[in-house]
Amino acid sequence: MIWIKDYQDGNRIGETLLVTSVSKGTTTTNASFLTITLQDKTGSIEGKIWDVKPGIEQLIQPGVFLQVQGEVILYRTSLQIKIDQVKLMNAASLDISDFTMVAPIALEEMEQQLKKIVDSIENIECSTILKACLEETYKDFIIFPAAVRNHHAYTSGLLYHSLSMVKIADFFIQQYPPIDRDLLISAILLHDMGKTKELSGPVITKYTLEGKLLGHIHIMASMIMDKAKTFNVYGEKAILLQHLILSHHGKPEFGSAITPMTKEALLLHMIDDFDAKMTMIDKALEVVEPGSFTQRLFTFDDRSFYKPN
Repeated sequence: MIWIKDYQDGNRIGETLLVTSVSKGTTTTNASFLTITLQDKTGSIEGKIWDVKPGIEQLIQPGVFLQVQGEVILYRTSLQIKIDQVKLMNAASLDISDFTMVAPIALEEMEQQLKKIVDSIENIECSTILKACLEETYKDFIIFPAAVRNHHAYTSGLLYHSLSMVKIADFFIQQYPPIDRDLLISAILLHDMGKTKELSGPVITKYTLEGKLLGHIHIMASMIMDKAKTFNVYGEKAILLQHLILSHHGKPEFGSAITPMTKEALLLHMIDDFDAKMTMIDKALEVVEPGSFTQRLFTFDDRSFYKPN
């Protein structure tokens, strides 16, 4: 088996891949074509079917496994597959772990890091709320992605993103005192925990009804309030935790209920934004050759980024 990360311009492939998205287009001559996003555990790649035969649109849907035959070509600095033939494969005969991208650190190691961080929280209000929320969401928190597509969109991406943010935060805490570490670190672990209810899971991730109608920010703020009331720790720290969650996207137009109004809230927003954007850039650079530019990235005002030789 040739993994997607090892594809090169000119390769002929005949591999089984997971379909994560499908869209239909029309050429200038009014002929139909399909654009398919295909994935294995090492990455994803776009495929094109130019000769769309009757019935093939019903066959190719997100979540199915296809044996894909075609040629890998370089198109506008990115590799894609010009697909000649596809065959639907039986998922029961496949190892699903071969098709799901995972965090770059083993889950067992990340769980150990998480426990150490949680145990380091000394403030009783922060610790009580954090542990209660974590207990409710733990089995999903450690395996869910952090997003549908933009950043850390892989198995255990949510946990990996949270741990990365803690490492960044501990640098800032040393560099710019005074910062309430218990408050900031607790909020970092809580800030995206609502995605365990907003998203469907690590495979073919979609938004749930709760996710579409409420969003992870409001889901998490409500959970913090519920836990605070349950354990009778509804003091200032509980209010501050809610504020950090409600403001961590920075501005209302980006999904925040309110703008950051404490030092810790501003840091949470900046660290979250930094970690997510660096990951997006890395993902875009992975699929281009040295000496080339990435595709235009919507998050960065449609800028392209250069990959030096």
